[in-house]
Amino acid sequence: MDVATAIDEMLALAAAPARSERVRAMRAAFEARTGAFSERDAFFEARSAAFWDDALTRGAFGRELAAELGDAARELVEPLARAHRGLFEVAGAEESCFLLVDAWSGAELSCEPASSGLRDALANAAGLVDGRALGVPRSRAIVLLPGAVFHHASALEPMRALLPEARARGLDTHAALDALLRMDHAFRTLSRVKPAFAYRKESLPRG
Repeated sequence: MDVATAIDEMLALAAAPARSERVRAMRAAFEARTGAFSERDAFFEARSAAFWDDALTRGAFGRELAAELGDAARELVEPLARAHRGLFEVAGAEESCFLLVDAWSGAELSCEPASSGLRDALANAAGLVDGRALGVPRSRAIVLLPGAVFHHASALEPMRALLPEARARGLDTHAALDALLRMDHAFRTLSRVKPAFAYRKESLPRG
């Protein structure tokens, strides 16, 4: 079973009516950190995928589903909870893998995208990508999960300028990258907002 299929299995279980309140609470927490979204937004599908990435990795939601998962999907529950979140720049590509350099931590990872759509997006990426990289058990493969968020190319330099300030404030990875997602949200939802206005140090948490 590939990673995308395993995640689909988890999301099918998450859709059960008995879990609706739990899912609503997780989404509300995610929106509080990164900005609210609805089906009216052009970026709804992308943000929904990012929410599920967050729930299965940082939120370790797969542990609540583990008893109902098949063996292959269950094997990914703990690796998902340990997935590496980064703010990646695409530095190159070779065969089915992309060299991703994490502008936040400095890590360099050779990643396989979880879907063909993600592969196409990485091949054309000109900005930074907030994504989660999963080490697949019993394999040397590292897979970039499907909910990666592609910040607009025009925000590249303002984002780079914010990273030293985020480090100086002692922000951890999630606090820093969630703040950048809030800025991306403002950039995409407010009319005629320039990147330098949306991505600014006043929008960073104090640490």
